[in-house]
Amino acid sequence: MKKIMILTIGLFLALSCSEKDSVEITNQLQESQKILSIDEINNYIENQLKQYGDVDWTNAPANILYSAVIHGGEVLTVGFGEQGQSFVQGKRSAQLNEVRNNIHDIVLKSEGMAKSNMIVSDDDIFNITDIRITKLETIKALQTTDGIRYLEPNGYSFYLKQEIQQKSAGCNQEDESIHNEDFRLISPNARLPWNFDIHKVPQAWNYSTGEGITIGLIDTGISASQNLLDAGFNDGDSRGRSVERFGTYIDSPWWWSNNIDGPNDKCGHGTQMASVIASPRNDDFMSVGVAYNANLIAYRATSDVVLNDYHERKGVSNALKALANRNDVKIISMSIGYPWSIGNVKDAVRYAYRKGKMIIAAGGTSTTFTNWYGVIFPASMSETIAVTGLKDNGYNRCNICHDGKKIDFTIVMQRAGDADRTIPVLGLNTGSQTYAGGSSIATATTAGIAALVWSRNPDMSRDQVLNKLKKAGEFYPNKNNAFGYGNINALKAVK
Repeated sequence: MKKIMILTIGLFLALSCSEKDSVEITNQLQESQKILSIDEINNYIENQLKQYGDVDWTNAPANILYSAVIHGGEVLTVGFGEQGQSFVQGKRSAQLNEVRNNIHDIVLKSEGMAKSNMIVSDDDIFNITDIRITKLETIKALQTTDGIRYLEPNGYSFYLKQEIQQKSAGCNQEDESIHNEDFRLISPNARLPWNFDIHKVPQAWNYSTGEGITIGLIDTGISASQNLLDAGFNDGDSRGRSVERFGTYIDSPWWWSNNIDGPNDKCGHGTQMASVIASPRNDDFMSVGVAYNANLIAYRATSDVVLNDYHERKGVSNALKALANRNDVKIISMSIGYPWSIGNVKDAVRYAYRKGKMIIAAGGTSTTFTNWYGVIFPASMSETIAVTGLKDNGYNRCNICHDGKKIDFTIVMQRAGDADRTIPVLGLNTGSQTYAGGSSIATATTAGIAALVWSRNPDMSRDQVLNKLKKAGEFYPNKNNAFGYGNINALKAVK
């Protein structure tokens, strides 16, 4: 009887311990599955940026990556293949297909959902698959899978919310009165922006006006209400050229929607960039562009200048692919970006670069990062040409412009005595004008100058044209740690 009692007590204690251990294990599991707050994720991002200048999502703690995916609409972008295998030329190899299929099999097994619900998007050229993730175990499994280049929560968009709300992310739809000292009148009746004289653009026009060169613009599109960038693109002294408008941005609350919103600018930024690149040398008392006889292809790939949304990142990636595949496109201008690198955009930049395109990107314009952060993505890539803006009182960056060792060129675009007096450009509507500045306008101006050089030297390669721009830089043959080769002399570049 005593023996039976001891066994009973022992069994009771064992069960009690087992139950206690089970509760602890359950609590630990629930804690590990906990979705972290936006503030917690942002703290990780901030630390990564300050320590490394970029964000490593692939090797992030699993719960950080998982939480960012959940907050970002459950979309995970997976770049697969070996490092450097950003894209395929021709048919994808059996090995790459096997890697992609293995990724899909892992997710299907872990998530237990239909394949049609799992795959958000598969690309035919880039080694990328966008998949829907709902479980932490799936993230952990993928982090230990071979053949994965990167894992990114491509829909996470909460890091720059305050900055975007404060500054409208570069958007401006207001008409403004242009100060009389910020332009001068040239034939047939066009306004020449004040900084064109600083960079010797009018003198360069004696040799080249951009004829025969096609520039691709990836931005917020072009306004349907601005005639000089539509039916009036050939106006005044601008003749025999074309402007095309496309859309790759999906303006939809559903992450996996495929409803393209169209090419029309709803922000104003893309219209402004198109203006400084290639607005006609008109007879309407409006601002002229640098390459006023160049062709223009504009893609509405974003809603604003900050690539903080899955559809914007996908839109830019698709626009780069489309422009890369066009033989007539020589230059791609991108006055858009983000604080850290974005895998599917990086893959697309490398694809366009491999196709021989000159990709000119904004070094960064912000109020939050100018004191501690350098050049933003994609201008930070070696495949792009990074540009920033200066005031008109020497080498002093504009109030909200970034600088750093990755900057290649500078453009003067802001009055030192009045930060609001930047560069006059076409407004959203026919007959309207406004001001635009920052590294955005500097980038677009540089794209126009590059078109002048290439038009003058149509048989040159991208690298040869770039070398001419470097030689026309104020600091050449040296490179300044903050401002690259400095201000470009357009006349020197085309001669």
